[in-house]
Amino acid sequence: MAARKTWLEVSLNGAWTPRRQPLIPVSVADIVAQGVACVRAGAAIVHLHAYDAAAGRQKDDPELYAAIIAGIHAEVDAIVYPTIPHLDGAGLAPEERARRRYAAIAALGRRGLLEWTVVDPGTVNLAHYDAIAAGREGFVYLNPESDIRAGLELAARHRFHPTYAIYEPGFLRLGAALHRRYGEAPQPIYRLMFSDEMAFGFPPTETALAAYRELLAREAPGAPWMVAGLGVDILPLVPATVAAGGHVRVGLEDAPLGSRIDNESWTRRAAAAIAAAGGSLATAAEVRAALAAGN
Repeated sequence: MAARKTWLEVSLNGAWTPRRQPLIPVSVADIVAQGVACVRAGAAIVHLHAYDAAAGRQKDDPELYAAIIAGIHAEVDAIVYPTIPHLDGAGLAPEERARRRYAAIAALGRRGLLEWTVVDPGTVNLAHYDAIAAGREGFVYLNPESDIRAGLELAARHRFHPTYAIYEPGFLRLGAALHRRYGEAPQPIYRLMFSDEMAFGFPPTETALAAYRELLAREAPGAPWMVAGLGVDILPLVPATVAAGGHVRVGLEDAPLGSRIDNESWTRRAAAAIAAAGGSLATAAEVRAALAAGN
């Protein structure tokens, strides 16, 4: 029986803006170019945030996302998926908040352009340690249950896989419980989030990974999972991840702020670390086949 292959995802930019993460791509052309380069370097999956290039701020416009997806697919085969925006939703009914937040995803889903999407099952305070020391507040990454349910309903309707960012153990438990409720939605991918720079969840240690794996075995046995994070170099966890049959995400959304390593270099380093750990990289077609087979 062939060994299970390792999925490598690259997250190109995030919402940091070039002020905080100078090497991120912002324009459609640059996002496409970096996505293509990372796939050629070994990534099978590309995650991204679209930007208003003139303003340098995130812009969740389905036409921008469609252009990026088409641009990458014109050059390489990859699973390409966008984010969802942050939205405080003050004064909005839960249904209206969820509708606005998932408007771009719904539009892309109706056009058959998505294979994966973001459905993050929980709310967390995100704060950098240096900001805490300087007396500056972080922000609340708010995901009410109504938003999570709306994301799973869209996943079921349009047949794309939800990706769960697991910032705290409770995210995993709630995400698994809601997927049991919305069992017609495709299999979620559990992305275990670690950090060195931020005060959420666990630091990137093998002990922390083992704790998450034990909880996954209890709540979502057999579900695919990967290591990732914010403000973190996840590469030291690659050997334990590959040995356990997990997958890996890198890129400038996840890297320590001010990274001097670009997305292609992060991808190449991750690919080399996976190979050194005895793993082999999956293609996008192999990721799709593994999900279809329930692996």
